[in-house]
This record gives sequence, structure tokens and C-alpha cells, in this order.
Amino acid sequence: MKFSTKSRYALRLMAELARYAPGTTVSLKEISERQNLSLKYLEQIVPILNKSGFLKTNRGYQGGYMLSKPPRQYTVGDILRLTEG
Repeated sequence: MKFSTKSRYALRLMAELARYAPGTTVSLKEISERQNLSLKYLEQIVPILNKSGFLKTNRGYQGGYMLSKPPRQYTVGDILRLTEG
């Protein structure tokens, strides 16, 4: 089965955020550099995940993104259904 680039990036984004302690925010720039992903493309994916309640956003100097629930509550299927439509 082939997945779109959007789905692959979303999975890698969510996996990267799951590595951090609960409540820790991470900037998209950090994720982009660590995972070697396009920052512009990540910026298009984040609103989809944010609107669905998968992510929380923290604005400002120490801002970034974090998972809204514990990592074990997410499934690959949930993320794929959301991004593949």
C-alpha cells in the first residue's frame, strides 16, 4: 500500500513529538531539521492535525507543538484516515 507524502510526513511528525516528555513543546523547525522534512510542507500538515485535536499549539517565544493526548492513544490508522481523507 502506498501512502501520500502528507501521510508519511504526518506520521513522522507525530512520532517525533511522541519522543518528548508530556507538556514539552517542540518547534516545527526542530522537527524539520531532525527528521529532514520540508518545513513548508510541515506547515501545511499541522493545521489538519491541530483542528482534529491531535496537537496542541503554544505560541510565543517558547512556543511549539505537542501531542494533546498520551502517545499510546494514537494509532497509525487514525493519522492515516485523517490525512488521506
